[in-house]
Amino acid sequence: MPAAYTGRLATNPIPALRLPEEQLDPEAAYRFIHDELMLDGSSRLNLATFVTTWMDPQAEKLMAETFDKNMIDKDEYPATASIEERCVNMVADLFHAPGLDPEDASTATGVSTIGSSEAVMLAGLALKWRWRAARTGDSSKPNLVLGSNVQVVWEKFCRYFDVEPKYLPMEEGRYVITPEQVREAVDENTIGVVAILGTTFTGELEPVREICEMLDSLAESGGPDVPVHVDAASGGFVVPFLDPHLEWDFRLPRVKSINTSGHKYGLTYPGIGFAVWRTREDLPEELVFRVNYLGGDMPTFTLNFSRPGNQVIGQYYNFLRLGRSGYTDIMKALRGTAVRVSSHLAEHPAFHVITDGSAIPVVSFELTGDRAYTVFDVSHELRARGWQVPAYTMPDNATDVAVLRIVVREGFSADLGRLLCIAIGEVIDQLEESAAGGGHSSATHFAH
Repeated sequence: MPAAYTGRLATNPIPALRLPEEQLDPEAAYRFIHDELMLDGSSRLNLATFVTTWMDPQAEKLMAETFDKNMIDKDEYPATASIEERCVNMVADLFHAPGLDPEDASTATGVSTIGSSEAVMLAGLALKWRWRAARTGDSSKPNLVLGSNVQVVWEKFCRYFDVEPKYLPMEEGRYVITPEQVREAVDENTIGVVAILGTTFTGELEPVREICEMLDSLAESGGPDVPVHVDAASGGFVVPFLDPHLEWDFRLPRVKSINTSGHKYGLTYPGIGFAVWRTREDLPEELVFRVNYLGGDMPTFTLNFSRPGNQVIGQYYNFLRLGRSGYTDIMKALRGTAVRVSSHLAEHPAFHVITDGSAIPVVSFELTGDRAYTVFDVSHELRARGWQVPAYTMPDNATDVAVLRIVVREGFSADLGRLLCIAIGEVIDQLEESAAGGGHSSATHFAH
């Protein structure tokens, strides 16, 4: 038996872009791929991503047991299909959809998706179909009103489905859209307004209720009657637990659809998301397909077809395992860590905190003054220490502002937050010393 790391694996290169001619021993194939993956950064220290990087071992076991189940085969896997339906009902109830019957799953209107990207496409299509149905014979091009701070999937939707995007610009110090901007932008060809509950750039909550009230007033005065979609990819599983009295969801009649990501603060591994509608009338029946070649008459409203059922199983595990009290405890803990980190940053003269992590556990901050280094330098040096903290410029009309962002997720403990603050202090010391030939230590300042 050959010694470890000898034999074919070590002596004969594995072709990178072509199928190898011969088979590999399964352990050798595993070791080959496992070793290459060591070059990736640590997912737990990746503070750029919103996506869940830790779950209970029991959830991982359940998900591993259901990798092989195709979510679309609902007739063959009725238990998985029923669990998906229950998850949709739980999300619809969390968002206060009207008319739900706790004994009748069909009273909720929604679907699980690969993530919010697919959910956004489905919600956007529903908006376009409803607009088109009200304008029979009208050749006008539909438009969608949204901020320049939206995630790129909204740009994809507009391009792929021939909708004119009306981007509302940001400005320095304001990184959300305003009701006044929306009022000026909507017209008879507007299929909807997108409001974000937890922006990707800063984690801020856009003023959904105020936007709806403005649109209500506009419609009552004879203006266009425009629906609202809430992109709650980041905040949909945070705000209901941290601020349950905030009205942003289906409690506002003008909100017709909501998307959210289970693989973000729903605390489930990727990819799982949800699109839910206020009522069945808000999802045009023409968009729902029915197939009978899988063993039954199955309605389906998805962009893809086959996908694994294990993400839905993982989400259902979280819903049962945590309940409202568990999600509330976790979100309070994450907010506490985020606010603690932002408080340390706010005390440092090098930083100005934009968002402190109190809305959703996301901290964004910029450098103060005219310095010889940039946020990109800070990000680069943190990566050398194992921390992945993204740096980027803000959206249109605020592109001169460059920021860093920290996403606090489950698995990022208060102690890791302390260690991150120490690392940031050390990086600032190093950059200051490189620029000026010496300086005091910020690391000790962050250590307390």
